[in-house]
Amino acid sequence: MLRGLRKLTWLEIKIFLREPLGAFGSILFPVLVFVVAGRFVGGLRGPGSLAAAGFLRVGLPVFVSVLIALSAVLSLVTVISIYREGGILKRLRATPLRPQTILAAHVLVKLALTALTMALMVLAGKRYFPAHTHVPIFGFTVALLIATWSILSIGFLIASIVPTARFAQPIGAAILYPMIGLCGLFVPVQSLPPALQAVARVVPLTYAVSLLDGIWKGEAWSAHLGDVAALVAVFAVCTALSAKVFRWE
Repeated sequence: MLRGLRKLTWLEIKIFLREPLGAFGSILFPVLVFVVAGRFVGGLRGPGSLAAAGFLRVGLPVFVSVLIALSAVLSLVTVISIYREGGILKRLRATPLRPQTILAAHVLVKLALTALTMALMVLAGKRYFPAHTHVPIFGFTVALLIATWSILSIGFLIASIVPTARFAQPIGAAILYPMIGLCGLFVPVQSLPPALQAVARVVPLTYAVSLLDGIWKGEAWSAHLGDVAALVAVFAVCTALSAKVFRWE
């Protein structure tokens, strides 16, 4: 099983990298957003410079990390839909590989690409952070992988019910991107109207942003056990639903 998982994962990585546009959108685009925004915000001067510096130190890395996670999810939704419509999933299911192995390979590919994108963002961000600044890179990367792993399960659920590959990415974007406005990334959840706060509490991205923001600031993991538990719960629920409605053909 592990051998098959390793070979299939490597094969999926090679297939993914053969498509330049997909590689750019999932790996290089978030890094490009980080560099461009960092140069713009870093060049600001005046009364708002302290706020700009705060956004550069905390808000921007978290924002780009959310983009990395959402790009991975939308890529997964598109790939699974294309594979189903092209009959690839049906053929893979007929091999000795178990269905869990086939689906796990796709998750591992997205997590590996997420880690790669995070590494490129760290390298690109060295110029924006003073040498004495302590950035919890390892902890933040783990937090990002947990968030991506959880949100990927939403992608599987979307891919399970999307009728055709043509509509996969638009439907995925229509479901995922509105979450950005409610997750506390730009406006604190506590500042939202009561009705929107209630909606924000059931948006998975809210807990992902809270975890990423806290770990980046150096807060202890024990302070975010609730966020981790919520993300695990999202994964469990979406995985269970996907298992019931997922179509191989």
